[in-house]
Amino acid sequence: MDISIIIPLFNEQESLEELTEWIYRVLQEQYSYEIIFIDDGSTDQSWNVIKSLSTKYPFIKAIRFNRNYGKSAALQVGFERARGEVVITMDADLQDNPEEIPALYEMIKDQKYDLVSGWKKKRYDPISKTIPTKFYNWTVRLFSGIPLHDFNCGLKAYRKEVVKNIELYGEMHRYIPVIVKWAGYQRIGEKVVVHRPRKYGYSKFGMARFIRGPLDLLTIMFVTRFGKRPMHFFGSMGMLLFFIGFVIAGYLAYAKIFMGLQKMAELPIFYLALLCMIIGSQLFIGGFIAEMVGRVSPDRNKYIIKEVIENNDKTQH
Repeated sequence: MDISIIIPLFNEQESLEELTEWIYRVLQEQYSYEIIFIDDGSTDQSWNVIKSLSTKYPFIKAIRFNRNYGKSAALQVGFERARGEVVITMDADLQDNPEEIPALYEMIKDQKYDLVSGWKKKRYDPISKTIPTKFYNWTVRLFSGIPLHDFNCGLKAYRKEVVKNIELYGEMHRYIPVIVKWAGYQRIGEKVVVHRPRKYGYSKFGMARFIRGPLDLLTIMFVTRFGKRPMHFFGSMGMLLFFIGFVIAGYLAYAKIFMGLQKMAELPIFYLALLCMIIGSQLFIGGFIAEMVGRVSPDRNKYIIKEVIENNDKTQH
């Protein structure tokens, strides 16, 4: 199969039929493909629309979550089920243009990119969203060293191998290029794509994303650098603090024995030495425990799937 198109959605009933027909018009003559809808706990008629579409279009597959888990969870489940050699992700709100899919596919297949991220150079968003987005992208470029202009663009293309070897959870979908880079895939490209005004509904992402986003970036940077070797971070910090405290305590002990220092326990530096040794020991122990536990959590990607649509024997050409 050439292409898997993963479309996470939450309460997008108005746009689903139009989006599906548009993708069909673009791809029907050239590629074998599948569309995987991930209904992230919609409370409108989105699932009923998808069920209706699946009877008309045999290339549709769909998964429905029992509740809203978030975009990262939806993408992760989609990645696990994708069969195409190139995996395309896009939003369901018609702001991503399906006409971009063939060019994204060619960049992966012909130019050998691991990931191609869309760049919505001209955006149809309110200024309350565009200015924080620009700052966010500048910050991520600075920390990650990846020269992309639009990290959070929903329209992306991946080699199949890439999506099978990364893991998303929490709110990590914002930093997929960073995760891909730290997984060892260095061929990351960018393509200017058309950003269309929202036709139906409203954005499902509130102001809270501007609080969670920086925290998620710190998590990504830490986990990717030290996730498999936490002792390198905690152990190094712990040893440094313990050494500083030990040196101070040694000096105070020498001063008391050989220099007649009185009332050592009343000196602030004495408590600084104790604090450094205690915190250093705790950090070292924490690093040791983290090495033993690892960062594998059995519930991190455990989701309750309420319904599944499978059209196993039908691939659209």
